[in-house]
Amino acid sequence: MSNTYQNSKLKVFSLSSNRPLAEEIAADIGVELGKSSVKQFSDGEVQINIEESVRGCDVFVIQSTSDPVNEHIMELLVMIDTLKRASANTINVVIPYYGYARQDRKARAREPITAKLIADLIQVSGADRVLSVDLHAPQAQGFFDIPVDQLLAVRILTEYVNQKQLDDIVVVSPDHASVTRARQMAELLKAPIAIIDRRGPREYIPGETNVNVVGNIEGKTAILIDDIIDTATRITRGTKALIENGAKEVYACCTHPVMSGPAIKRIEESLIKEVICTNTIPLTDEKRIEKVTQLSVAPLLSDAIIRIYEQLPVSPLFE
Repeated sequence: MSNTYQNSKLKVFSLSSNRPLAEEIAADIGVELGKSSVKQFSDGEVQINIEESVRGCDVFVIQSTSDPVNEHIMELLVMIDTLKRASANTINVVIPYYGYARQDRKARAREPITAKLIADLIQVSGADRVLSVDLHAPQAQGFFDIPVDQLLAVRILTEYVNQKQLDDIVVVSPDHASVTRARQMAELLKAPIAIIDRRGPREYIPGETNVNVVGNIEGKTAILIDDIIDTATRITRGTKALIENGAKEVYACCTHPVMSGPAIKRIEESLIKEVICTNTIPLTDEKRIEKVTQLSVAPLLSDAIIRIYEQLPVSPLFE
């Protein structure tokens, strides 16, 4: 741990959603986590106290807006307001997992665009910059009128896959929407891609067969890649289709392991060899099964934070 920034104007604070990741980031940078406390009144109201001076400081707040999503969003908004009123120089919000990102457009009549609402709330609270990892819809950056940096976890996932020295790889997109992500990994692995083409509703349908695989996967090791694993419907359904169409074995990668509801049970009962994810969202003990491997995004985020603080370009992290 370097002491380069120990007595600088760079401060890193953590709220309650992902303190282990915040501790890793602070250690990588060479600072101690800022002293603050998050409490709740008896009726559930959030109370935040910052227990050190932040006047004139460039502050980075680490908070994934994961389950419980609304509680973590409220903590973040109150923290931003607290820092603004405490005269912080800049307030940089680090949201490894941006909740509500899937509600980025009106898919049907009379639907909200909640991702835009959350962006508005963050800005109105007083944030100067947002740093996130793998937004579900990259165009959500346009919902903000402040700088937004979206980091990509595909290189972290790819490096781990490379270390496994798997034979005859094909990278598979679980649907048409994830093709860009699959192509990024395929280029890094120098592997071909395939696409799972499925028609009909997104809901889980036991025994469903209305799934086609576009591309050559016969006898190959398939790497499914998505940004989020939520209920694990797509990856388990996709794995079944890949095996039935001749894939030798299937690995699944994602950035954000939401893993809600029946996800862990479905993964355990599936033919997936291994699920590889990052720690943008912490895994509870019951989700730490043998099939799940979690990699850290702390070095990526700490590098970005240092670059922002030093006013250096963040673009090399995308190359």
